[in-house]
Amino acid sequence: NVRICKSQYAESSTQPEAMEEEEPLFSNLDLFLFTLIAGLIIYWFMSRKKAEPIPEFKKSPSTRETSFIEKMKKTGRNIVVFYGSQTGTGEEFANRLSKDAQRYGMKGMAADPEEYDMCELSRLAEIDNSLAIFCMATYGEGDPTDNAQDFYDWLQESDGELNGVNYTVFALGNKTYEHYNAMGAYVDKRLEELGAKRVFDLGMGDDDGNLEEDFVTWREQFWPAMCEHFGVEASGEDSSIRQYELKEHNDINMNKVYTGEFGCLKSFETQKPPFDAKNPFLAPVIVNRKLNKAGNRHLMHLEVDITGSKIRYESGDHVAVYPTNDTAIVNKLGQILGVDLDTVISLNNLDEESNKKHPFPCPTTYRTALTHYLDIIHPPRTNVLYELAQYATDPKDQENMRKMASSAPEGKALYQSFVLEDNRNILAILEDLPSLRPPIDHLCELLPRLQARYYSIASSSKVHPNSIHICAVVVEYTTKTGRLTKGVATTWLKNKLVADNGHKSTVPMYIRKSQFRLPFKASNPVIMVGPGTGIAPFMGFIQERGWLKEQGKEVGETVLYFGCRHKNEDYLYQEDLEEAEKTGVITKLNVAFSRDQEQKVYVQHLLRTNKEDLWRQIHTDNAHIYICGDARNMARDVQTAFYEIAEELGGMTRTQATDYIKKLMTKGRYSQDVWS
Repeated sequence: NVRICKSQYAESSTQPEAMEEEEPLFSNLDLFLFTLIAGLIIYWFMSRKKAEPIPEFKKSPSTRETSFIEKMKKTGRNIVVFYGSQTGTGEEFANRLSKDAQRYGMKGMAADPEEYDMCELSRLAEIDNSLAIFCMATYGEGDPTDNAQDFYDWLQESDGELNGVNYTVFALGNKTYEHYNAMGAYVDKRLEELGAKRVFDLGMGDDDGNLEEDFVTWREQFWPAMCEHFGVEASGEDSSIRQYELKEHNDINMNKVYTGEFGCLKSFETQKPPFDAKNPFLAPVIVNRKLNKAGNRHLMHLEVDITGSKIRYESGDHVAVYPTNDTAIVNKLGQILGVDLDTVISLNNLDEESNKKHPFPCPTTYRTALTHYLDIIHPPRTNVLYELAQYATDPKDQENMRKMASSAPEGKALYQSFVLEDNRNILAILEDLPSLRPPIDHLCELLPRLQARYYSIASSSKVHPNSIHICAVVVEYTTKTGRLTKGVATTWLKNKLVADNGHKSTVPMYIRKSQFRLPFKASNPVIMVGPGTGIAPFMGFIQERGWLKEQGKEVGETVLYFGCRHKNEDYLYQEDLEEAEKTGVITKLNVAFSRDQEQKVYVQHLLRTNKEDLWRQIHTDNAHIYICGDARNMARDVQTAFYEIAEELGGMTRTQATDYIKKLMTKGRYSQDVWS
């Protein structure tokens, strides 16, 4: 947000009154004295100014180079890897590809399209043997990631010529979503339409299957094809290529050391709006209660206070929170690697021209990096294993680690079983491979960044302008190796007590806008389907519809389909929902208790039971449909139920029914907020 202040200077003129006498106002002596005093004042002022050194204004080193072409020319690069990344994986893949280039006798750079002028893409042909690679993730309902939005808009509007530009695309997505890899496919198609030359086939990465395997397979076919295309030979250099060098700070002012902030140093001590991903707001936790009455799960309702933050949100938006890793795991990593975690370090990019000077805010300590900045819980990707293999003193361990990073069937199977199925994080790998003891600085260079977690906001700003509500289930399970694994963010949130030793617990957060919105006309009916924690955004919708009613607005039917396992265990917000139905805010409350009877009942079964009402609301009354929750099963089954209702009551074929629902999606009348 940019605040513009205008200063207005009022001009006034006064007319001198007519003088009756013709006498001069000042005598000659008066004028002499006045001139002398004025001269002395000016002399004093000028001599005072000279005493101060005149600052020398140089070009600020932070001035960013927005021309990636000029940067490539200056640094002798011929490959640029752009990434569209929301959770960091696209950026991770881009860095791996740019690093790979060195092994194949080329020189690459990873680039954020948000930081560069993408109109310059047409100039890439000025560089010999040049290539643009795009690692593009798809977000939400086929949308570009935040950092690729401007690039997407440019592609849509551009009619420029990209003749002579070589490109390839690797798409990151998830098959359980309606618009699988839509962004990657669009970039691939649009660049060709603008005249660019596709030099290698579009890669499709599926995070519902094995995204890492998809990427490794594509990458291992891609590089040999590029060597052939450009007539170069692989250097055969398989050794590890470090991107950063370690600097230990033995005598540093601790006020200059990062302690968990993401942008400006000390930003957690002096909070200044606007708040965003690089400057999150530390919101105090004011409510943290368990929602379910029984059962072995922990479902929680949190409220954080945003008073005075100038943060605004709307029903349907997401709140992003930055969690921290479990201190016990961090301490174990320090012990197993035999290091003092409180050593102050910087990891400095060996490429001085890179926009990315450090992998995380530096200077900092190993403890802070492993607690706040690095993902130590997710199973490591194959490139991490490949790079760390050199430090294994047992040749068998070294061989297996390198094998897991290859695209050979045996290697893929080993990675799938040892790392993914057994859910081994980096600590578990170090524990189970006692010969592997890498230097901690190289490990910190290789581990991906710990990402913000997104939650659908469970409140309406019309009713709760100064607080944001979160509804979540704590993730906790035992792996095949017998290790207890806890979800990073949900475990951390669960332990955010309202008052901790007299201090308020805080959550670093910011708002991510969403397209999941109530209809513009309140008189339109809404049909909400949200089992489990999928109820979250609908609590905000219900509060808002109730508020609109209180304002005397005409509010259409408000119908909710909620599902849980047992009525007496996990019927979330039962009292609130039943009260809303009693007061007429919810027109009809439909609840499926899946395990309270022998035959399982889910929300899609209730949709079919109420098919006549639903068809009237959708086809005649212009209802808006909202689905929130699990993408893999629930969202698909619910969509199938709507197809069947359109077939039966609309007299359509399955193809026509599918088209009918797709048109509702296009018109913004069928919205999904789902996760896999």
